[in-house]
Amino acid sequence: MKKIIVTFIAFLMTISSLYAQETLEEKVLPLRERAKVMDDLLKHRLDTLVPMLMRREGIDAWVVISREYNEDPVLKTMLPATWLSARRRTVLIFLDHGEENGGVERMAAARYGVADIFKGSWNPDEQPDQWHRIAEIMDDFNPNRIALNYSDDWAHADGLTYSEQRDFVANIPDRLRTRIVSGEKLSVGWLETRTDMEMEVYEDVMEVAHGIIAEGFSGKVVTPGETSRDDLVWWFRQRINDLGLATWFHTSIEPERSDASLATIEANNLDPNVLYKGDHVHIDFGISYLDLQTDTQQNAYILRDGETDAPEALKIALKGGNDLQDILTDNFQVGRTGNEILKLTRDQSIAAGIGPIIYTHPIGLHGHAAGTTIGMWDKQEGVPGSGDYPMHANTAYSIELTALVDVPDSWSVEPMKMKLEQDGIYNGTTFRYIAGRQTEYHIIDPADAVIEE
Repeated sequence: MKKIIVTFIAFLMTISSLYAQETLEEKVLPLRERAKVMDDLLKHRLDTLVPMLMRREGIDAWVVISREYNEDPVLKTMLPATWLSARRRTVLIFLDHGEENGGVERMAAARYGVADIFKGSWNPDEQPDQWHRIAEIMDDFNPNRIALNYSDDWAHADGLTYSEQRDFVANIPDRLRTRIVSGEKLSVGWLETRTDMEMEVYEDVMEVAHGIIAEGFSGKVVTPGETSRDDLVWWFRQRINDLGLATWFHTSIEPERSDASLATIEANNLDPNVLYKGDHVHIDFGISYLDLQTDTQQNAYILRDGETDAPEALKIALKGGNDLQDILTDNFQVGRTGNEILKLTRDQSIAAGIGPIIYTHPIGLHGHAAGTTIGMWDKQEGVPGSGDYPMHANTAYSIELTALVDVPDSWSVEPMKMKLEQDGIYNGTTFRYIAGRQTEYHIIDPADAVIEE
């Protein structure tokens, strides 16, 4: 344990020094340094999470099988940074010998060992048939429960193809076939659980995402009356690319306008896809960095002439959105299902005068990740399957929702749709946002425009 703590402290010091710069370009690590961070995170996850999860679910052997370019989603999260896919047929095997007998053994029953993470356990020159070698490993270990990745409720945990399952079952000894069980909960547990090391890195990943949003929501990028929604969308996509990052979904930009602004646009036959002074501008945006995903929805206001801040109506709407966030996260509790949390939150928010539409999902190694699902925009009465899954500690969520908030008639006679999304971590007792959440508007000031000489 002492060795793990010392290693962890050294890791945090390294990350801290790497991120001690100010600009986004300086915050984003070069590829070689990223690979080191990613592999350190992976090794720590394999060493700490897999034994805990296998024992929690009562699994003796976990077998993850994939062929190149048709990878099991779980297997892809277990490959080092220099492995961009499986190679030929890659079979990762975890055997739990018990803590007193050396713990969980990791091996790759494949032509290639997987870096120094999974030792190679098949020599084709000695045993040409890969399936026979896998069968030998299973026969020698004689596990009571063998987990394979198939699932009804999560695509993430359903990565085993028909042909791979067929051939695995056909080759193992008869007595072992009845010991095969779904690795669904094991896979979901692996994907949803965040380690302390990951959370330290997640703060930096989220700060980069927030920094990009702040850059785009400025008068240096948005010229009212000229910049269209698509212009801004593609500015964000290009900025992500220029920083050497990726995204897992296409950015979206959506203006929400006051009744007076809508009437002006219609009366003057203006293009509704262009952004104008007085617009409330909403973004849905995410990046992929260091094997972690972000998913953020924030809001900006474009100042009218003579204004220095967003109208009071918008501040009321944002406060209503923050209140709905608080109601939701206050209902987080280990063992409580997503559907139970959804119902409690909807009942409480309606009683508080807020119209709730809640579609909160786990996040981490995937954007729409495996774990406790709390509503979908079109399933406000509950989500079968993933909504029935109980919440666990040390899990991350994208708090995604819409609050329908009554605002002064000076903005709209109808409730305003305040759409917010911010990622956070639940440690089993308390919830906190990763690198904070939006409580004030981004202000787009046309006076900040860059004047070309």
